[in-house]
Amino acid sequence: MYEQFFGLRERPFDLTSSPRYLALTESHREVVLNLERGMGTQKGITLLVGEAGSGKSTLIRAAIARLPASVHCLHLHNPALTRSEFVELLAARFGLSEAASRSRTALLFELQRMFFTRRSRGETTALVVDEAQSLPSELLEDIRLLANIEPNSEPRMRVIVAGQPELADRLNTAGLHQFKQRVTVRCEARPLDAKETAAYVAGRIRAAGGTGGQVFTREAVAVICKHSRGFPRLINVIADNALVGGFAADQRPVGSDIVREICGDIDIQAAPASPVPATADVSSSHLFGAFAATPAPSSLSSQEDVGTVAQAMAPPAPSDTPKTEALWQPDDREIQEIFFNTYFEKVWSGPQ
Repeated sequence: MYEQFFGLRERPFDLTSSPRYLALTESHREVVLNLERGMGTQKGITLLVGEAGSGKSTLIRAAIARLPASVHCLHLHNPALTRSEFVELLAARFGLSEAASRSRTALLFELQRMFFTRRSRGETTALVVDEAQSLPSELLEDIRLLANIEPNSEPRMRVIVAGQPELADRLNTAGLHQFKQRVTVRCEARPLDAKETAAYVAGRIRAAGGTGGQVFTREAVAVICKHSRGFPRLINVIADNALVGGFAADQRPVGSDIVREICGDIDIQAAPASPVPATADVSSSHLFGAFAATPAPSSLSSQEDVGTVAQAMAPPAPSDTPKTEALWQPDDREIQEIFFNTYFEKVWSGPQ
């Protein structure tokens, strides 16, 4: 619809979990590495926890895409099944016999035989269960037993379980304490901060063949930051709808007014403002540490630039002149960092 208007090859903010559009922050890179280790070499169960829309499925797919051919990974996306249906699904996806689909005993026997064959070829098997917060406790216990198949003390199946925070809460209940004891690695998909959100938006636009500054104004990105609260799914929803709105209004790049209107239409409220400390941290590592997903130098160009940022981030002097548009609240420190970062212009505008 709007791709040609904004100079894009494709829609950059579709909700599909494509690793090609993954902009890894430092914390997300750590999650992917932990998932890789859990699928390839880690004993026990790897637990991934994150709020809805925090990018868990995308991180899982990114980790799977990086696995060597010797790791056979089965990814269950929506395992809201009964125990018998779960057995049938495992048997079908692993290519086991009809008997294994009807009997848990036959399933375990054939899985052990399959694991032994793969192990003799230097191969391993991994099971990834997504959206596990919806699983009944008896299914979680079955998953624990699968991770517990350890002939000769060598685990045959690596298990990764991902879900929303209520899954972690459930593991503290008495009926699941054995499952919790098997968890050897726990990682969290955290929301993006303001700088990471800006880099995420710019990175997806670049992956779709465009340039950030020709698609959104910086003020528009600041509004996306505040309303999305750093959740990639909300960023995508807001940005995609804003591009539709900008196309309809013949506005390029899309401004903050359209983004605010879109957020009002789909009832997404801005995050509350956070207080600003008396002394602002304007070190180069603080300002640029979040831009690892974009090609960039890692420090300010000169001490003069640091002074310029420090002066710009200082609280404004009182004035009787009314503002035409409040682009940020005075205490929105991270939003201020985006606008007063002397390097942001290069990141957002792309290569000249």
